[in-house]
Amino acid sequence: MIAVDDYSTIGETFFRAAEKYADKSFLAVPANAARAYYPVGEEIAYGEAAKTVRGLMQAYAAAGYGVGHRIALLLENRPEHMLHKLAMNALGICCVPLNPDHRPRELAYVLDHANVDLVVVLASLDAQLHQGMDQAGRSKPLVVLFENFAAGLPPAARKAESIRPDQATAASILYTSGTTGRPKGCVLSHGYELAGGAWYSTRGGLATFGEACERIYNPLPLFHVNASIFSFYCAMLKGNCQVQTDRFQPSRWWTEVYESKASVVHYLGVVVPMLLSQDPHPHERDHCVRFAIGAGVEPQRHRAFEERFGFPLLEIWGMTEMVRAIVDNQLPREVGTRAFGRVTPGVEVRVVDDSDVDVPVGQEGEMIVRHSAATPRKHFFSAYLDDDAATEASWRGGWFHTGDIITRDATGLLRFVDRRKNIIRRSGENIAAAEVEALLQAHPLVAQVAVLAVKDEVREEEVLACVVLKNKPADPAAVARVLFDHCNANLAYYKAPGWLYLTDSIPTTATQKIQKHQIFEPGLDPRTLPGMMDLRALKKRDARPVATQQASAA
Repeated sequence: MIAVDDYSTIGETFFRAAEKYADKSFLAVPANAARAYYPVGEEIAYGEAAKTVRGLMQAYAAAGYGVGHRIALLLENRPEHMLHKLAMNALGICCVPLNPDHRPRELAYVLDHANVDLVVVLASLDAQLHQGMDQAGRSKPLVVLFENFAAGLPPAARKAESIRPDQATAASILYTSGTTGRPKGCVLSHGYELAGGAWYSTRGGLATFGEACERIYNPLPLFHVNASIFSFYCAMLKGNCQVQTDRFQPSRWWTEVYESKASVVHYLGVVVPMLLSQDPHPHERDHCVRFAIGAGVEPQRHRAFEERFGFPLLEIWGMTEMVRAIVDNQLPREVGTRAFGRVTPGVEVRVVDDSDVDVPVGQEGEMIVRHSAATPRKHFFSAYLDDDAATEASWRGGWFHTGDIITRDATGLLRFVDRRKNIIRRSGENIAAAEVEALLQAHPLVAQVAVLAVKDEVREEEVLACVVLKNKPADPAAVARVLFDHCNANLAYYKAPGWLYLTDSIPTTATQKIQKHQIFEPGLDPRTLPGMMDLRALKKRDARPVATQQASAA
């Protein structure tokens, strides 16, 4: 394994890895005849990658780019994204990945907020980029087409500070999903990114990585911390290969996992029900996968997935601000309880109430974290870009406030409950939206669900479930009653939906995270919408729950 210390930078670390593992596979692309690039697949060795990265460095340096510059990449999930990032980081350039699914207004926001100097863009996305640039105010970056890169870069509009980064130099600015407002730009240093990879590669237990022998299949986007940092640097530091597909597609999953000889796979919660709902596949047990790493598996489906497909789903906790994830990698495990492991040296955790006072063992509270008392912010994000107030607010008291509600038992096992912003406060009871969502999502009629709080004049807030059905219902009211009874039979009466709304779609991000703030127009009272069903009269403490039914109304 390549050693990393507090003075390591991404460029010098990569070139050490390339020298040691020159003939080993570094990046791989599964075959896909329908894809616009590498239809028969591609395999890039460490030595070949190093040669390409050096050529890209020469081009960027010759055009005057270096420390202090920010270059955006709009290259989808192509492996060249990571090769360009390595070349840029080696010169001290900060990489700003752009989401290819963003609309022009969203692109304009990131270009402005990050004050981008240059964009490297695919020709197929150039028109979309320029529509965003037309809406941007502050930033009017230079642009070079990816396909024309070899012909020459437009010279930098301002002089670089140097071409020698250090461990604290910004390597990336990644934007949060913005589920509660405008996204924040997380500034990530060379030290942060390398530490994240080193941490993941050394967790051990069920998440043990060999050297120069693993193939990590990651279907997640490269503008996301998981694929571009967490798994990528884990692979690089141990001479392993990242298998980077263009996106998650259930119909291609097992074929790609089998053909790529993946030994580790990455997932999000949405992957699990989609794979479970598919017909048996010839490769669903005929594969090399030893374990999967991810977050968000619904408790009701966790064991079923492992038993059907033959490998453990190791749940993790991590976030863009702190990617040194806590992982449930040691035996005995608790499958289906939202457990995500125990604390190990390098990350300290407290569970606190609204006043930052530690709560008793077993009680729900916010998870706050730090590296250590001596160096609380070590290996965390550097800051929220141009938002010192938000940065310091998140670090109040010397601990980073995650916004996640968890519990810790007497053995130190941590269990995820919900995001703090997804807690519904009804008549003094805290209701985790995720708990209601997981139960509704498991019902055979339901394709997708989002649960959120809606105003209630008597009880402060009420539970609102927005549901996409698999099939159009013949009798919406009958289906609503079936879903209510399903919740009422399995949850405390107050957790069942007081309002239910059947909709054709629920907005999501490119990583399939539900965008709850986009379901209804700002300022709108959802209760007034046509089709909104009021189920509050059914919520009675002493009412006997109706047995869960398989509805025929769909």
